[in-house]
Amino acid sequence: MRLIVLSALSLGLSAGLASAETSVQSCNRTVVFDAPPERAISNDVNLTEMMLVLGLTDHMVGYTGINGWNKLDAEMREGVAALPELSERYPSKEVLVGADADFFFAGWNYGMKVGGEVTPDTLEPFGIQVYELTESCIHIMDKDRASIEDMYADLMNLGLIFDVEDRATALVDSYRADLATFTDDLETGEPLRVFVYDSGEDAPFTAGLFAMPTALIESAGGTNVMEGFEKSWGTVTWEEVVEQNPEVIVIVNYGEVTAEQKRDFMMSNPAFAEIDAVRNDRFVTLEYVEATPGPRNIQAIKTLAEAFWKN
Repeated sequence: MRLIVLSALSLGLSAGLASAETSVQSCNRTVVFDAPPERAISNDVNLTEMMLVLGLTDHMVGYTGINGWNKLDAEMREGVAALPELSERYPSKEVLVGADADFFFAGWNYGMKVGGEVTPDTLEPFGIQVYELTESCIHIMDKDRASIEDMYADLMNLGLIFDVEDRATALVDSYRADLATFTDDLETGEPLRVFVYDSGEDAPFTAGLFAMPTALIESAGGTNVMEGFEKSWGTVTWEEVVEQNPEVIVIVNYGEVTAEQKRDFMMSNPAFAEIDAVRNDRFVTLEYVEATPGPRNIQAIKTLAEAFWKN
């Protein structure tokens, strides 16, 4: 009889474990988790900050892909002080396996490359599950234009994966309320024409239709002059920029070339002299961690709106 009772208990426990499974949509995959990851690694500064705001450092063994591009600011430096950077740029498969990771939060062109050595498929045999940054899904599937909802979805999915759903919900609700209050009080006019200058002198690297700055600019009352560039981030020509004649230029600050140097390059180049933004010296700077999907997107919208309408 005792054996029968124990068997019944075992069946009950098994059923309970099965019901505790969590599934989330990650780009074109459904990923199932039996339990919250315990040895997670995040790639890039914005994805790492998502983990930090959800209080997940106890579930992490490190991060990758930040110092190689000089993306840390004082706030982030303090946040990751207790964690090692396992790779300054994109991690190799050996780095992730060597850290005994069980979870990798990354994205396409945010730590993973299509056809590269680090992908969900190449990590699966090592027991490393991958959740992909929503904005980056455009590299492997069709999706709608960039939206602040992409960032909210990532926070909510991380909340499900790590069993901190209430924390994620409260955080997203606070972001929505904060943004709604700000935009309700914002007085705007005809949408301003805005160009995002990330990097490059021979040809500019910029944000297209599927990159987060397009959503940030629209929320602040502008329009990305490169929204017809149906890519996420990519290179265009300076001729295209001149033709679009932006009224404001958003500089993404990171790397060895400072935001001030990027501004000086545009201000001093005769080829750009007739661009409205250059003639009127209308530049606004966003840190990389603000311009890419993450918790600082709300502040980024405020920064843009203040530059657009309170100048």
